[in-house]
Amino acid sequence: MNKIIAIQGAEGSNHHKVARDFYGTAVQLKECMSFDVLVDSLLDGSATYGVMALENTIAGSIIPNYALIDSNNLHIVGEEYLNIHHHLMALPGQQIKDIKEVWSHPMALLQCKEFFKKHPHIKLVEDVDTAEVAKRIAKGTLEGIAAIAPKIAAEIFDLEVIEDEIQTIKDNATRFVIVQTHEPSNGIDQINKSSLKFQLNHKRGGLAAILNVLSDCKMNLTKIQSLPVIEKPWKYSFFVDVTFDEYEEYQKAVKIIEIMAEEFKILGAYKNGRK
Repeated sequence: MNKIIAIQGAEGSNHHKVARDFYGTAVQLKECMSFDVLVDSLLDGSATYGVMALENTIAGSIIPNYALIDSNNLHIVGEEYLNIHHHLMALPGQQIKDIKEVWSHPMALLQCKEFFKKHPHIKLVEDVDTAEVAKRIAKGTLEGIAAIAPKIAAEIFDLEVIEDEIQTIKDNATRFVIVQTHEPSNGIDQINKSSLKFQLNHKRGGLAAILNVLSDCKMNLTKIQSLPVIEKPWKYSFFVDVTFDEYEEYQKAVKIIEIMAEEFKILGAYKNGRK
């Protein structure tokens, strides 16, 4: 069976770039305009893997995606870190003075707000996806309209980059995870990171005790995120990412936490994607 990669957004988006970086340029894509649709495509078998953004160095955690992965019993099988670059692009031959409106995803517009303060004649319009807007401009030959999108979108849709690197904060990165519906069969030598979820009883020092177990088993805690448990007011689940050098120590930590936690789940064990 050919690998079909579900991405949030259109061809030319950052999710597309991650899919190409992770699986190669000859990937077969399934474009999804929301993460809910992406998950549905995995559950109904129309896609093999999904690429999901999970956290950003500016915006923080994408909380709904943690819930989607957990509630649909998806497995994280890999991750990719991508530096985010925003470029202003339009039909060839246009200059910044010719642009009347810029359409893009709300987050992209927000991250480029300082640039547009210098160009008050431009109206900013929120849209569903960065690359999908670029595609629409090219297909409709829309003059006077520009998109904020990755440079890959300009290459695919034959648009011209008017301004490079217009994001306010230049050091901006997003962590993406690769998910699938079934548990992978990664070899021990391919695993040095794991994503875990657990719930604890209302007991003083419970979370501290879990963190001590991770420390004692030589785990490096790289992320901790709490989410409220639906229909259980003031009760929380904790999502943690840990990296490790010794698989045996990781197994030891998992066995101890299974005993200590009220509920415990391994969301994924995979290769650390941070360079």
